[in-house]
Amino acid sequence: MPPSPESAAAAFTRLVEIMATLRSPQGCPWDRAQTLRSLVPFVLEEAYEVVDAIERGDLRALCDEIGDHLFEGVFLAQVAADEGAFGVTDALRAVSDKLVRRHPHVFQADGRVHDAQSRERAPTAEAALARWDSQKARERAEDGRTGHALGELPAALPSLLKAYTLGRRAAAVGFDWTAPGDVVAKIQEEVDELRHAVGDGSADSADRAEEELGDLLFAMANLARKLGIEPETALRRANTKFVRRFSRMESGITASGRQMIDMSLEELEQAWQHAKSAQLDT
Repeated sequence: MPPSPESAAAAFTRLVEIMATLRSPQGCPWDRAQTLRSLVPFVLEEAYEVVDAIERGDLRALCDEIGDHLFEGVFLAQVAADEGAFGVTDALRAVSDKLVRRHPHVFQADGRVHDAQSRERAPTAEAALARWDSQKARERAEDGRTGHALGELPAALPSLLKAYTLGRRAAAVGFDWTAPGDVVAKIQEEVDELRHAVGDGSADSADRAEEELGDLLFAMANLARKLGIEPETALRRANTKFVRRFSRMESGITASGRQMIDMSLEELEQAWQHAKSAQLDT
């Protein structure tokens, strides 16, 4: 049974009070010394630990990691409050207002829930996401923060995720491929252009190859978006699978008394296929 709103509020209030004590003159010297900038690596680390727990299917660890992730948010808000900028209540109010505003198919302007007929305005997850992106683009235009539909993205955002997000924002204003197959055709076009750049042999071929490879990766990120796949997650899983298979191949070769560096590419390929066929994730 999920916790009641009252018990969740009490637990969150306790966390906020603990954080305020840690930052007080009677608190912890380390916590008092932190700044918004010094907390950045900890925020990133906790975010990745949440992702890791989810991908491992470890719900016990996920419970702890979510708590740590929430704590980092409270920590940041307390530092901001100490600087006279805003407090955690302001942050909570802002996200709550945003959720109501960007779900017009669920909430009325005053926060009351729409009737079932109104919710049919976004009957699918895809339709709901499109409404969210459209509302977000409208808000950016109304706020005057930027005159561009793409807006601003964090500089530290991974490039693959940034490409995915840029595609989403462009699609929110109607600039998008009609179907996934159209993106596949674009990917083939980029592959052909990359192949030509690699085989060109001219003085600027390396620069052209880099440009074409970037175009290819951008198109692939948008194919992931059209398929409803988050590309960072897909690539992370592919990396994990590669490490698992490579380690199995390496262990098999070592057990045979050989070293990989002394083997031919053909022999390594055979060992790779053996390691691949011995796993369930082939």
